Amino acid sequence: MASKKFQFSWKTILLPVLGLLAFFLYLYIFNVDIPKIIAMAQRTDLYIYVLAAVTIVLDTFFFALSWHFLLNFLSVKISVLKSFLYVWFGIFVDLIIPAESISGEITRVYLVTKEHNGVTGKVVASLVAHRLIGMGINVLSLFLGAITLLIERHLHQTILNLIMFLAIATIIFLALLLFLCVKERWTMKIVDVTIGFLERISRGRWKLQKFRGDILEAAKTFHSSMKEFGHAPKTLAKASFSSVVAWIFSFTAAYLVFLSIGYTEIHWSAVIVTCSIVVVVKSIPLGVPFEVGLPEITMSTLYILLGVPPDVSATATILTRLLTVWFRFFIGFAVQQWLGIKSTVMNLQDLMRKKNGEA
Repeated sequence: MASKKFQFSWKTILLPVLGLLAFFLYLYIFNVDIPKIIAMAQRTDLYIYVLAAVTIVLDTFFFALSWHFLLNFLSVKISVLKSFLYVWFGIFVDLIIPAESISGEITRVYLVTKEHNGVTGKVVASLVAHRLIGMGINVLSLFLGAITLLIERHLHQTILNLIMFLAIATIIFLALLLFLCVKERWTMKIVDVTIGFLERISRGRWKLQKFRGDILEAAKTFHSSMKEFGHAPKTLAKASFSSVVAWIFSFTAAYLVFLSIGYTEIHWSAVIVTCSIVVVVKSIPLGVPFEVGLPEITMSTLYILLGVPPDVSATATILTRLLTVWFRFFIGFAVQQWLGIKSTVMNLQDLMRKKNGEA
């Protein structure tokens, strides 16, 4: 298993800086007291904040465990630890190459298929099933949070409209994805059209036709794997339960951030709605490394509309994003380096064994 070393580029640095500038410009335009934000952040209860960081790790663990159940059912045998490490590697790549988490999923396909040959279709099926579960949970959390806020009379009309729009859009995308999972013939047509299109724009340089058979075989395996999931309610139940636990830890992290700065008036429903909407916003492929800019503006605006004071909202947003972006980035970077070193050592050991065998 090989892994390329991370290299900084001008785009990697410039775009996050521009995103941060946009966020602070937003705070300035809306007269948010930045010195007050800094003072509030300095008074953060580190014990509670560290507990929030722990919940981020637990969120990732149960997310990986959910994926592990799906892989294991399809007879792709990797340990829970490896699933955990591969998810962290995927998060690292997602933060650098933001593409609606597809870049991280491609990374996980690569890592698993480097270890197990001929399982590309099964791994893709596990990732698609995992994504479907996540989308379903996100829609349910949007509705749950909205209903709770309506009962408590804390729901702003703008947020209600946004929730309905995002929920409907997600359901439509979910239905289309399910349709493609069921209709094998449509998938084959899409594969053929995509290969032909890429061949044309590359003017024949990529020679994709020679891989056509392998791609179609992987597509067939994908569809047969999805059909197997349709007859595996226990596996789907375990994967769904683990994903729900991951979501709970995700919301808990945001809630603990408010407690760490001494703000106890935040409602759980406000956190659930805000985090669910931000998840959808982060899925917009802006191409900005580290997801900086739009998610911060969205999160702080939603908290303000839900009754949180602007300075508290901005402080909580900054501290939350430090955990969900930078904390996860450095863990992912460490995992990437570890897997790279491990791969190098294994390659050297194989080389030494070959030399000893020849001798």
